[in-house]
Amino acid sequence: MTFIDLGIEPDIAAALEAKGILEPFPIQEQTIPLALGGQDIIGQAKTGTGKTFGFGLPLIQRLGVDPEKGVKALIVVPTRELCVQVTEDLELATGNRNTMVASIYGGKAYEGQIEQIKAGAQIIVGTPGRLLDLANQRLLSLKDVQEIVLDEADKMLDLGFLSDIEKIFAQVPENRHTMLFSATMPGPIVALARKFMNKPIHIRATDPDEGITQANIKHLVYRAHSLDKDEVIARILQANGRGKTVIFTRTKRAASRLVEELADRGFPAVAVHGDMSQEARERSMAAFKAGKKDILIATDVAARGIDVDDVTHVINHTIPDEDQTYLHRAGRTGRAGKTGICVTFVDWEDLHKWALINRALEFGQPEPTETYSSSAHLFTDLDIPEGTRGRLKSTPPTKGVEREPRASKPATERPTREAAGEHHDGNNPARSRNRSRNRRRGPGLGGSASVS
Repeated sequence: MTFIDLGIEPDIAAALEAKGILEPFPIQEQTIPLALGGQDIIGQAKTGTGKTFGFGLPLIQRLGVDPEKGVKALIVVPTRELCVQVTEDLELATGNRNTMVASIYGGKAYEGQIEQIKAGAQIIVGTPGRLLDLANQRLLSLKDVQEIVLDEADKMLDLGFLSDIEKIFAQVPENRHTMLFSATMPGPIVALARKFMNKPIHIRATDPDEGITQANIKHLVYRAHSLDKDEVIARILQANGRGKTVIFTRTKRAASRLVEELADRGFPAVAVHGDMSQEARERSMAAFKAGKKDILIATDVAARGIDVDDVTHVINHTIPDEDQTYLHRAGRTGRAGKTGICVTFVDWEDLHKWALINRALEFGQPEPTETYSSSAHLFTDLDIPEGTRGRLKSTPPTKGVEREPRASKPATERPTREAAGEHHDGNNPARSRNRSRNRRRGPGLGGSASVS
């Protein structure tokens, strides 16, 4: 089966083929023919199943090769990261068509987004809050929308966006084509579909590799000592065949600390968490996708929208709170038929959490394996070369005893500084200049001591 077999026009199929996308996933096979005909669709599918092209390709094709300027299609998503991801996928698929896709989301300056709207963007991908904000200011008109998609509707419910969704529907024409996608179908989402959709067909889509998903991912669960965990991770990062790697932490502070720790050991890592500016998060994701940095450290909330096919390893620095979060994390690897490895560290006080996840997912491993950086099974489980240490040879170790105060002070303070607007990316040049001036003065001369 090819995209052309499903009714997709040759120029769109060629744009996909240029990026190595040749065969449709199961959800695309089911949704594309129906969506091309204007059928309202409820797609039950989670991230990673290929749903973006499932609704995106018909949407692009139905708008035509040279659509009239102005908003004709609206895709509503719950998070900024997913907004960026969906926009990138649609821009890829538009190829040489005169179709402009714009991202509209909070945490970023209004000006650039307003310029895209005024330039005549036909497809808008946006988060509910910013969409309503611009619509209420009469900077965004939804009166000519022909196509509307709600993506990850259950996440929008979790985040409290349901009333915003209803307000958005009140601003689009009643005569429209509507598609809704959700991993689960809780009562409020079913009610939303009944209220705003016209005789929708319900499609349940599974993972692209249904039946071999667990075989594609090797799950390793270790009880590691907290003081040895960084050393264990650094050795895992030197495993044979290790490619792009996502490391999940429980807190923003832990993510910031781990980036510094791995950088000190010589590993190119970037972080994505809530205390970073939106621009900084986008730079981190771009560097990771492009392979300039092959280690991404993320918190669960910030990880929405991580949609990268060539992740080989996922590492749970701390165990998630529930089985569904575990599956979401592990699902970043082993995608599209490729193999992957998911390593989970369970702290002593979190053994009860693993017991619940183990029971829910039927792993059959009630007790995590006690593991140290020197454990022989660590090297064999992950194909780590014998003699590997937790520091790249080209990186000299930090000298003296200066390193402990470094890790304790800046790592805990930096998220607070970012939250206050004291970014290192030049967002607040006045504060940056003041800090530089104070460092030059030194302690005792009206300045503050600097820890470097």
